[in-house]
Amino acid sequence: MTQSTDYLLWTLLRGLFVIYALIVGGVYLLQRKLQYFPNPQEVSSPLGSEYLDLKTVQLVSDDGTTTFSWYWPSPGPLTLVFFHGNGGNRGNRLSWIQEFHRRGYGVFILDYRGYGGSAGTPTENGFYQDGQAAIDWLRENTHQQLIYFGESLGSGVAVEMAIRHPPAALIIQSGFSSAVDVARKSYPYLPVSLIMKDRYESLKKIDGLTCPLLVIHGQGDSTIPFKLVTALYEAAPGPKDWFLVPKANHNDVASVGGQSYWNRIENFLLTQVITSPKNPLRAE
Repeated sequence: MTQSTDYLLWTLLRGLFVIYALIVGGVYLLQRKLQYFPNPQEVSSPLGSEYLDLKTVQLVSDDGTTTFSWYWPSPGPLTLVFFHGNGGNRGNRLSWIQEFHRRGYGVFILDYRGYGGSAGTPTENGFYQDGQAAIDWLRENTHQQLIYFGESLGSGVAVEMAIRHPPAALIIQSGFSSAVDVARKSYPYLPVSLIMKDRYESLKKIDGLTCPLLVIHGQGDSTIPFKLVTALYEAAPGPKDWFLVPKANHNDVASVGGQSYWNRIENFLLTQVITSPKNPLRAE
């Protein structure tokens, strides 16, 4: 190579490095905009006589952030605590939680900071503080057994809460091993393991689980690769169960699963919680 050719090559490589560094820097600065998609609008209580018992609960987390939730009590023995995914707010899940309530379960669904009228902006540590406030409130205001239900990114919050305050059971839907592993799929050419702030390292925590686990996943999930939730399931100590929903993607698991989806959840709760010999509240 001539000297001029070497210079042009070096200039090109240097330019590519600068562009790459700018991309990495931009992703680092904007990463939470790429990870969280909240609907921050306040959520009104739904109208109709069937919703008369649904209550809006205001919580204050340890750092002073105010969040809002729905609590829909039921005379049944279980309350399902929903930690929803990274998009929308609790209002977008009304029909989903309504079906659980119709089947006799109490329902509590939290809108984290930045979602559904809650103050603040989303962060992993902030979500854990909001989850802690929700569990504290439930332990003071209901004597029912709690089932944690983590949806997508909410599975990371549910696992953390399950380690801190073991529930009667844990259900993970469209979950993952860690947010870093998910990000590698979307940004394979970026050093996400080095720059990612909110990591939700569920795989590193799941071996501390002390309650039954049900993992639900769509066979065609294009957001979270099948191997990521498989790794999480395999690392869990048990008792545990698995439900793969054929043809379901990431956000349509319940609708595609249909009656099989509801039957599988109810059977899990019946056998692992309600009638389990280990359940201190089991009816004789």
